[in-house]
Amino acid sequence: MRMRAGAENLFKATSNHKVKETVALELSYVNSNLQLLKEELEELNSCMDVYQNESESISVPMIPLGLKETKEVDLMAPLKDLIHEHYGEDGVSFDDEIKELMELRQAMRTPSRNEAGLELLMEYYNQLYFLDNRFFPPNKTLGVFFHWYDSLTGVPSHQRALAFEKGSVLFNIGALHTQIGARQDRTTLQGVDRAIEAFQKAAGAFNYLKENFSNAPSLDMSTASLNMLVRLMIAQVQECVFEKVTLTSAQNDFFTQLQFSQEAARVEEVYSLVHQTMTQAHVKDYVPFSWATMVHVKSEHFKALSHYYAALALCDCPPVSDADLPEHEKAFVQFHVTVPEGPSLHLVLQDQEERRKLGKAHLKKAIMQHEEAMRIHSLCKILRKMDILQEVLSFAHKRSLSKYSEIDHEEDFFETGDAPDIHPKTNQRPEIKSPNFSQVKVTDIFHRLGPLSVFSAKNKWHPARQVHLVRGENGFGFTLRGDSPVLIAGVIPGGCASEAGLKEGDYIVSVNGEDCKWSKHAEVVQLLKSVGEDGVDIGVVTLQSSDRQNIADRRSVAMSSGGGLLNNKENSRKSLMNSKGASTLLAWGKKSKRSKSSAYSFPFGTAGENESVY
Repeated sequence: MRMRAGAENLFKATSNHKVKETVALELSYVNSNLQLLKEELEELNSCMDVYQNESESISVPMIPLGLKETKEVDLMAPLKDLIHEHYGEDGVSFDDEIKELMELRQAMRTPSRNEAGLELLMEYYNQLYFLDNRFFPPNKTLGVFFHWYDSLTGVPSHQRALAFEKGSVLFNIGALHTQIGARQDRTTLQGVDRAIEAFQKAAGAFNYLKENFSNAPSLDMSTASLNMLVRLMIAQVQECVFEKVTLTSAQNDFFTQLQFSQEAARVEEVYSLVHQTMTQAHVKDYVPFSWATMVHVKSEHFKALSHYYAALALCDCPPVSDADLPEHEKAFVQFHVTVPEGPSLHLVLQDQEERRKLGKAHLKKAIMQHEEAMRIHSLCKILRKMDILQEVLSFAHKRSLSKYSEIDHEEDFFETGDAPDIHPKTNQRPEIKSPNFSQVKVTDIFHRLGPLSVFSAKNKWHPARQVHLVRGENGFGFTLRGDSPVLIAGVIPGGCASEAGLKEGDYIVSVNGEDCKWSKHAEVVQLLKSVGEDGVDIGVVTLQSSDRQNIADRRSVAMSSGGGLLNNKENSRKSLMNSKGASTLLAWGKKSKRSKSSAYSFPFGTAGENESVY
């Protein structure tokens, strides 16, 4: 693609006729080779038989997504530099933490196709929350490019924005759910329940990505593409619901067959919607042809099944007695989209011959839809290679033909009418299950840098300074408040603390050389009480004035989270809340709403609630 871009630029720039001819010829070769590569890549990326279940049972294959691939990223030097410049710490002392993060990212590139793989992706995604707050200030990037390949087209994209990394990992969480769902043995109740759960979670991941991220640089993460994927997952859930209903229904009475028919009609309806989405102008160019064909085949296949089960309800069940007529009529009046031509529903339900005629019309339509499904299937080279799909379509077609031959009489001289379509209905609507990020607990790898409420990329502070205090008659002369780190909320004028240079708003980070960034209020108090006549050395940092706004709110958020991860949607909002605006380099970021800032102030004078004077 780079060769083609260069050749096109040369073609536009040159005025030499011979050079133009040569470049045009080379371009034709490059374009034809690119087209062949694109077709091969599409066949690889859209391969559906790789992740199907390995049992010998016959079931319609599902559509799984391939994971987005990514290149290695070397974070060692950039993170060490930022730790030194921003945090004033020795970057070399954090080598182990940086290696741990890079090893986690490397493992995340090739997750196992099971729950352990999902936990690994979730763990890395949750660590990215801490990484974002630690090392990505609102007006500056880390200088590292994150490279990811489009899941559908294989086209590479790269950005400096960590949001691209987070979005790509979230996409892979959804994609892995689709692979787990496709691998289930859906001929068992346990297998079909697992498939339903997996596809609902996949829909939730893609929907969360669509709602919380914008301006994606790759097509597979565009709003149109994600909308299509959510609908595809919902359709596959609905298909699993149909299979579950057929597995759990032991009886084959009139009402059961009507339920099968309406469930199949519902599956046909949702797959028709997916097919319409896939054939839209801005989507069809990059959606694999095999996917669009498979969805179209399923739409026709389940429409055929809805008419087949309608025929069974009419032909295999006995006429209704007068006592049962009201209940059957109530169910049947809402069964068809339009009222069938001919006799009244009352007569159809009680007359065996009229039931046979309407059933024959439904079977005729079922056979036509089966044949259409097989015709569409034959147009796709990739689907033709899937023997199990061919087997499913052929079996359903032969079953309808057999039933039609069974109820067809030689003396039938009437013309079989056109059966109306079945009204879609389901007893289990699919859910879109958003990712539960708190399910996988993680600890901030760079925990040693201090609590995020203060020591983050978004805050700036003056270099740490050491203050020596000797206890006077009235103590040290300051008020302490809060935990991790403990805040100097007030300084008494003329006291020891005031004379030593302590200020309101200073944070205690060490006492006599002992790190206190994560110390609780009581722990710092105990250290201060234990000092002798020689006094105590206190290390403090002071936030720069522009960063004091909203710090109290952020500290309360951090304390309430207990150092763990909040709901990621809330975190993403909070991570952008205090910035004046997104950097021009962060072209692709999370959608967020601004909140009004509240002034940051410290009480002075008598100690307030949760404060102590020393």
